[in-house]
Amino acid sequence: MNGAEVLDVARDGLWTILKVGGPLMLVTLVVGVVVSLLQALTQIQEMTLVFVPKIVALFAAMLLALPFMGDALAGHMSRIAEKIVAGG
Repeated sequence: MNGAEVLDVARDGLWTILKVGGPLMLVTLVVGVVVSLLQALTQIQEMTLVFVPKIVALFAAMLLALPFMGDALAGHMSRIAEKIVAGG
């Protein structure tokens, strides 16, 4: 396996990470901004108010995105397995 193939495998891995984790991070970011805005407008400074909506939204997004995430990870694993079978 030469340097170019190693870079291809690493690039494919990074794109898979972005495809799998990106939507979840965006959902958490949007919920965090909305909660922060709500806290700033109402002057409620409760610490649990920050974490609970983010966790609930993250789990809901995970349930909705789980088939897509599984397909993306399975595709990545099949590409890696094909490289292993091909000998590098």
